[in-house]
Amino acid sequence: MDRRQFLKSTAIGTAGAAATAGGLATPALAQGTKRWTMVTSWPRNLPGPGVAANMLAERITALSGGRLEVEVSAAGELVPGRGVFDAVSEGTAQLYHSVPAYWGSKSIGFLLFGSQPFGLTAIEQSGWMNHGGGQALYDELYARFNIKPFLCGNSGAQWFGWFRDEINSVDDLRGLRFRTTGLNSEVLSRMGMAVQAMGGADMFQALQSGTLDAGEFIGPWTDSALGYYQVAKNYYYPCIGEPSSAEECGVNMEAFNALGDDLKQAVALACQSLYDQVLTEYNTNHAKALPMLVKEHGVQLRQLPDEVVVAIGNTAGEVMRELLEHEDELVARIARSFVDYRTLSNGYMKYADGSVFRARDMDFDYPT
Repeated sequence: MDRRQFLKSTAIGTAGAAATAGGLATPALAQGTKRWTMVTSWPRNLPGPGVAANMLAERITALSGGRLEVEVSAAGELVPGRGVFDAVSEGTAQLYHSVPAYWGSKSIGFLLFGSQPFGLTAIEQSGWMNHGGGQALYDELYARFNIKPFLCGNSGAQWFGWFRDEINSVDDLRGLRFRTTGLNSEVLSRMGMAVQAMGGADMFQALQSGTLDAGEFIGPWTDSALGYYQVAKNYYYPCIGEPSSAEECGVNMEAFNALGDDLKQAVALACQSLYDQVLTEYNTNHAKALPMLVKEHGVQLRQLPDEVVVAIGNTAGEVMRELLEHEDELVARIARSFVDYRTLSNGYMKYADGSVFRARDMDFDYPT
């Protein structure tokens, strides 16, 4: 999708949200309906997270039988995109749709629930939350800020980024002005990059004006809608900065506790049911968008040199060791739980999914 077309039109995003919401019809309003405001960190109907926010609002409304109606407020309409956490914590809005990677200034522990350099894949992230003790720690940290959190989607592996120039060595990273978020910011800052935080649309403007040299946002589907290929043609992998990036719904604790058990379940199940649907929508549309970027827009897919990958991995390990010894004992417990689950899963997945993908790349006759 051309960036200008996206910025001028919201009809496609609205249609996509309705189509991917699994055919759930919005019920007629009944007497006693609660009306909640969802503030988001995204432009309205942004392919990917903006559409996912619409899907979540529709699903909560549907699963509640119309007794809990959720209205979506896009970034900047009620509060700024990075202000949604505080708005929900303070009760200005009842819930938000965003990513944990944005809340590191409040506690670095938040960052482990969203994305981590050399961290968990989307399926592993869900596994940690559901079966490795992650959800209890997630609840404990957010309760400090009067928020009940739920994961409600994942963008899958996020590409390393868009670069004007090629990267041939670790030295080529030093001094580059680069947009990213979360723990990836800390890791790449230690690598000598001048890391900056900004929204996706702002990243396009900064690349266009030369304020940025490079940056990453999500992946081919969302990135193509924002037009990064127009100003930076080198698209780098592997996706080591964010092997996955979880999306979350944060609910004001008082508002959540005031619900009956059935409506609490409606909110929880709406979030849980969308995790897989959102992830597979991202991966399907990323897969469709990538060849178009190459064939129609001249994007060059480039692999980071091994020495760069290893150097980033060593720095990520340094950051994680510090988290394991963090002065906030809850952050240290989160880090320990995360590392233990990553070790457990990696010991199996390299033989399971990893071996399947390696086998697929072998030279044998299979239809395409």
